[in-house]
Parts: sequence; structure tokens; C-alpha cells
Amino acid sequence: MRTVILFLLLTAVVYTLYANFTKDKLPIKVGSTAPDFALETLDGKKVQLSDMRGKGIFLNFWGSWCKPCEKEMPYMENQYHFYKDKNIEILAVNIEESDLAVNQFVKRYNLTFPILMDRKSEVTKLYNIGPIPTTFLIDENGKILKIITGSMTEYDVKKYMDSIVPKVN
Repeated sequence: MRTVILFLLLTAVVYTLYANFTKDKLPIKVGSTAPDFALETLDGKKVQLSDMRGKGIFLNFWGSWCKPCEKEMPYMENQYHFYKDKNIEILAVNIEESDLAVNQFVKRYNLTFPILMDRKSEVTKLYNIGPIPTTFLIDENGKILKIITGSMTEYDVKKYMDSIVPKVN
């Protein structure tokens, strides 16, 4: 009987600790508001997500060592040239790599969209990123419309960017 009571008390303590440590984390899911963050670009410019309200956001988490990321970056670049005039912004969040490695990658693929440096994985943790690439489609009001995990084709990138073009009021 004591063992059962001890087990129940231990379970209650573990559950309480778990609930307290996770209560501040809002679930990142379709329909929720994208958590705000601020990161620096490679050239030191600060970019804050909430400053982008009114634009469709293609938020991509990536690494230069990730082969699927490497494959989709040129597709994102191609579509960026078309969609940036339609009030779409690509924010490509690099996860914990050196400026040198990221600069070499950017130059190799002639990337012109903003590359954000998540040097301490704070935003990566905030968004609960597991496998990369992971992309969040965010509408002009800051709502998450879709979460894509895995590589995209150029057709996919175009289709997803079409889905976040802001509506004209």
C-alpha cells in the first residue's frame, strides 16, 4: 500500500513539474498567431517578425549542411523575384552556423532574400523546429496558414507563395 501511495505522489510531483515548465509554451499550429521574434541578418540588420504585418511571410528554417535545404533554396530565390512585388517576404532562418559558412552558401546560390541568423537556436526552439527544412506560411495578419516539413519543389514554393499573397481590402 505504501508503494502505491508513494508512486501516486511521485507521479503527481512529476506531472506538476512538467505542467509548470511547459505552461508558457504556446502550441505552434495552423491557425495560431506566429510567435514574434527579432534576429539579425548577415549584415547586422535587425528584422522583427511583427514589423512585417501586412505582408505574407514565407518563414523557412534551414542549414547549409542540409541537402533538402540546399535543393530548395534556388527555387525560393527564383520565386522571390516574382513575389516580392506582391507583398511577400521570405525570411530564411539559419540555425547556429558561422557567418563564414552562411556567407559562402549565400554567394554560391546568389540568394537575395533576408537570411536571419539564429545563433543560439532561440527562435528554432520557440517554433519547436525538429527536422529541417521546415517552413511556416504566415498571412498578412500574422496567422500561421500552413507548416511544411521537408523539401519543396519549385512548383510547391510557387503554390505556397500564391497562398500567402495579401488580400487587397
